Amino acid sequence: MKSKSCYALIFVFITFYFVLFQSFNSFSQPTNNNQSDITATQFETAPVKLDGNVLFDVRGVTSLPAEKRAYGISEKIKKVASNYSFSPDSLKIINEDDHIVIQAADVPIIMLFDADAAVEGVTKNILARTILSKLSGSIKLYRLNRSRPVVIQNLIRAGIATVILALLWLIVVWGIRRLNSWLQNRIKARIDSVENISFKLIQSNQLWKVFHLLFDTLRVIAIGVIILFFIDYVLGLFPWTNGFSKYILSIIVNPLLIIGKGFIHFIPDLIFLVIIYVITKYVLKLLRLFFDGIENGGIVLGNFKPEWAFATYRIVKNFIVVFAVIIAYPYIPGSDSVAFKGVSVFLGVLISLGSSSFIANIMAGYSMIYRGAFKKGDRIQVDSEVGFVEEQKLMVTRLRSHKNEEIIIPNSVLLNSKIINYTARAQELGLILHTTVGIGYETPWRQVDAMLKLAADRTEGILKDPAPFVLKKELADFAVNYEINVYCKDVPRVNTIYTLLDENILDVFNENNVQIMTPAYHSDPEVPKMVPKEQWNTPLANET
Repeated sequence: MKSKSCYALIFVFITFYFVLFQSFNSFSQPTNNNQSDITATQFETAPVKLDGNVLFDVRGVTSLPAEKRAYGISEKIKKVASNYSFSPDSLKIINEDDHIVIQAADVPIIMLFDADAAVEGVTKNILARTILSKLSGSIKLYRLNRSRPVVIQNLIRAGIATVILALLWLIVVWGIRRLNSWLQNRIKARIDSVENISFKLIQSNQLWKVFHLLFDTLRVIAIGVIILFFIDYVLGLFPWTNGFSKYILSIIVNPLLIIGKGFIHFIPDLIFLVIIYVITKYVLKLLRLFFDGIENGGIVLGNFKPEWAFATYRIVKNFIVVFAVIIAYPYIPGSDSVAFKGVSVFLGVLISLGSSSFIANIMAGYSMIYRGAFKKGDRIQVDSEVGFVEEQKLMVTRLRSHKNEEIIIPNSVLLNSKIINYTARAQELGLILHTTVGIGYETPWRQVDAMLKLAADRTEGILKDPAPFVLKKELADFAVNYEINVYCKDVPRVNTIYTLLDENILDVFNENNVQIMTPAYHSDPEVPKMVPKEQWNTPLANET
């Protein structure tokens, strides 16, 4: 717990090191005392500082930027203030032809031109008298802050502040611990109940980790704020570190002020975005109710099929969301920045280059839905794959084969393939199943027709009406190829019905001593290739 409390101290020390580094860098800049080039009109200004306090602003030109000019003036003021033999009241104004010089003894501190006066909107004389007054007071304050009584008094104040810091540190740590213990006792039962309610999907120890993390963060923030104000106060007591204290406070407070002002300015746009969000949300809800009514059959729209409802809703939803984003885009913070636009273009290029197949599958998915080639539960064949439609998504379609295998077919493949739907018309007239047998020319075709129809009549799952029919497909070299066609509406049992039909065909032809000659025939065998009736139920070798 104590180590975590030191995070704030580490942060402050790093910040203090950064401040020192930046400050020494700024103080090491070279100066240029040549101010005769300050004649052009510029809008760049920089503050002249003494002990971190801003005295006034000066302009710069191309040959002498404002920061260099301000730094050179600050160094001259500091040099004059450090010379205790010079009286601040002896500062004087010297009028030249095109400028005014404020001088201390024989040291010119600053030259003022018309361009400098134009910054403040006053004349050169008024600006010179104002700066002279500030310089006199600043030099007196510079010397006062470095006097022995004031330094001793500030050292005492710093010691008192240190004691107060230690007390506040102890009070904050003690208070947060007490608050932590009190809250743990109050909410422990509730946190444990969350684990039971969620069927252990949410673990109580995870919630406790979040709880302790929040308190550790609160502790670090509280201690960090106290240390920040302590450092700002103590460093501000001494003129040698006053600039550091102002810089430390500015790097912490300025971002917060910028964020606060930005949020205040963003409030009207935020209200507009909230309104767009609410309108879009309820429009989508109304659309969902409308398309749910179509899907459930409560709303009928001409030739619009109910299975199109969900896909159409998603298309309309995407259009509405895109339209809302287009309207809201100008009101999103930073949307007009170059970085935001650059990231948007970069993402757009990545999507366009890497999603060609992705978009193709989505478009194919919508195309397949509106083509109405199949629906969920249909038995279809795609190339050599046969199965029942389990799920139809925008990217892929999932089939379940008769052997309970999952077949995943990209929609782009479906779009460019021949699809056979065995279910689409089965419930109206029935699906026609067919089996081909080759029978010798010596067997009358009428007898073969009757035997095939008898086998169909014995098969469970075959419709009696329409009645089965037989086609003579081919008068081949050694046999006549007969095709028995039967009607069936039980599409999921097609394979089983085919098996039953073939079994009954074998039984009927054996009963009538007719030999099936397919798939090939070379010559008549000495013994007809038929199974005697007494052998139809021959047991297996290991059975009695």
